[in-house]
Amino acid sequence: MSPETRDAASARLRALGYETKFDRSMSVWQNFALGFTYLSPVCGVYAMFAFGLSNGGPPMVWSYVIAGVGQMLVALIFGEIVAEFPITGGLYPWARRLAGMRWAWMTGWIYGWALFTTIAAVAVGGGPFLAVLLGLHPTPARTAILALGLILVSTAINLAGTKLLARVALVGFVCEILGAIVVGVHIVLFHRHHALAVIMDRLGAGGTGAYLPAFLTATLVGAYSCYGFEACGDVAEETTDPSRTIPKAMRMTIYVGGGASLFIAVALLLGVADISAVIAGRDPDPIITVLKSAFGSMGASFVVVVVMVSFVSNVLSIQAAVSRLIYAYARDEMIGGSRALRRLSPRTRVPSAALIVAGVVPGAIVCLGYFTENALATIVSFCTAGIYIAFQMVVAAALYSRLRGWTPRGEFTLGRLGFATNVAALVYGVSTIVNILWPRGVQWVSRYSILMTVGAFVGSGALYMMIGKPYDRGRAPAGDAWATSVPSPSALAGSASLSPER
Repeated sequence: MSPETRDAASARLRALGYETKFDRSMSVWQNFALGFTYLSPVCGVYAMFAFGLSNGGPPMVWSYVIAGVGQMLVALIFGEIVAEFPITGGLYPWARRLAGMRWAWMTGWIYGWALFTTIAAVAVGGGPFLAVLLGLHPTPARTAILALGLILVSTAINLAGTKLLARVALVGFVCEILGAIVVGVHIVLFHRHHALAVIMDRLGAGGTGAYLPAFLTATLVGAYSCYGFEACGDVAEETTDPSRTIPKAMRMTIYVGGGASLFIAVALLLGVADISAVIAGRDPDPIITVLKSAFGSMGASFVVVVVMVSFVSNVLSIQAAVSRLIYAYARDEMIGGSRALRRLSPRTRVPSAALIVAGVVPGAIVCLGYFTENALATIVSFCTAGIYIAFQMVVAAALYSRLRGWTPRGEFTLGRLGFATNVAALVYGVSTIVNILWPRGVQWVSRYSILMTVGAFVGSGALYMMIGKPYDRGRAPAGDAWATSVPSPSALAGSASLSPER
């Protein structure tokens, strides 16, 4: 990165009210790789493929298309915001500038717990694959232990610094995309059991009644597999020329990651010999069945190695995102223990205490999940709901700010299409949240467990916010998007020489 670009990024941040001590070394490709490995097509598809196919049959693959289009709308709005406010922490500081401290605190509360839960979900989802790789039967206890091991390894790598994180994310991206292409193409060419037209055949999914409820249940697969692009903005102060590179990296994450997810899902679907057995519950692990049938035991083990690289890099990226959120909270004095949580390691220049919290809390969730029936489905449903709610709080804040006169001034804007895109993104997100929270299941507890869990987290956060007033401690700028006179990054790039980052 040239000194001029670094100085312009520093000046932009200083104009927004912050100084940074982060190592600004992440390139656009490394930033994209971080978002891609967080979205992680392999992890998303491999963890949820059986759920989607058993509930919705082959047409469940359309959920990836729906989620990809809808989340692209959200990514475009996020791109406008981060281009103007390239601040570490992502959703929380964006909501702070767009709608004020209270709204931002609740956005960060929901987003943070969703990220903690997502780390646990990914680790638990990777546990069975690691067990297979080690030649172990994936019992619940072994899955939990291996999940804790994944979180421990990820925490150690993250503590080593931004440069190693960026390199591992890039390696994870290369392994994941090559693995997806090789596995998918091999299955389609040499182990295909169905014609492509099968994606239009429910094959008995949902019983003899209307198919829409079954398909809406299956669309949770696409919803779970198509977020993570916001992580590109979570590390804004570690990225070169963030106002330009991050919006681009977000869009790349959606169309590359979303396209890869769709391709993997379709390829695996065509490789399932007996789809009816999956729908009927006779084959609970169709991916392992397909891999062993297509590649043999040795080949399947190699594929599982690639899958495990994807799971590790996925946990790494999400953990990095939540640690930066915690740091951003602490820097604005919005959380207890701010003095420790906002401190960067003098050697690695990462928030060490925040990273340790980002390992301990998901580990506790894994342990609690061990005692929960159908733990993965419960954890996945909660983390997906939390992420989408936090996303839409930012989208709604952007629309509110536009109505008050905010016109995006960053290096990426939608111009006249901004308002319509904002409304469309909000409609998509709210409808997805309703679908995620919609009561399903036979027993009362299973029908309303997700709704009650989300309500408990939102309610407890709101209660704490009203009683403790944590949002009222810091004095960082807030609620000024529509009134800000901060110059654009391009204007700052041509300004007089500025002092370097401290």
